[in-house]
Amino acid sequence: MKLIVTGATGLVGSEVIRLALRHPAVTSVVAIARKPVLAPANAGSESQTSKLQSVVLESWTSPYPETVIRYIRDADACIWALAVTPSQSKDMDFSDVTTICYEYTISGLTNMTAHASKPFRFIYTSGVTVERDQEKTLPFLSEYRLMRGRVENAILDFAKQHHDRGVEITIAKPGGIESPGREAVSAPFTTMLETFGHTPTVHLSELAAAMIDQCLHGITKEPLWGEDLVEIGQRALSTEDYLR
Repeated sequence: MKLIVTGATGLVGSEVIRLALRHPAVTSVVAIARKPVLAPANAGSESQTSKLQSVVLESWTSPYPETVIRYIRDADACIWALAVTPSQSKDMDFSDVTTICYEYTISGLTNMTAHASKPFRFIYTSGVTVERDQEKTLPFLSEYRLMRGRVENAILDFAKQHHDRGVEITIAKPGGIESPGREAVSAPFTTMLETFGHTPTVHLSELAAAMIDQCLHGITKEPLWGEDLVEIGQRALSTEDYLR
């Protein structure tokens, strides 16, 4: 499988790359970013770092240039892990946040499907608090959560409109993400996440492995909630694969 990864330098994207380089069924990993992406230093002896192809993209809202298209051509899947987090958004103009979260994503999906294989599986990394219902009144982070919900709606609409072109989409909606070396998800935050009715936290490796598994074997559910990601991820991972 030829896999495209965006957000490759972030928490989720870098773990997707680490596990993809270790997976024998993944033959090529195309990391698209604003700067060159190196293989994770903790990829392990079982990884095949030669599978990684780093592609620098400068304009994310324009038609992709041939220098990028030649790498994404005939790709089988994409895991889109590029977004502005709520904490990052506090220090940014919200129009810039929207451009990165919404316009980059829809442009990427459009560009990729024009040159990808059929079927083409696209997995968007979102979160349990993101709200698709634009009529809802939300008690916190309303503007951000609704904007991310519009992204989800647009992606799903795109899939319906391009079903005949083999576009398959699901959205991963984890709660808190736990990872070694990262501050543990606090008890109050976990309690808040539990109010959404799904498994409140997921291990970073399980999240990444679950998305890779859906790319490889087919999308089984939309959306993928925390409990789905934990179940699929634990089934797909060996003990040695977990990030330590």
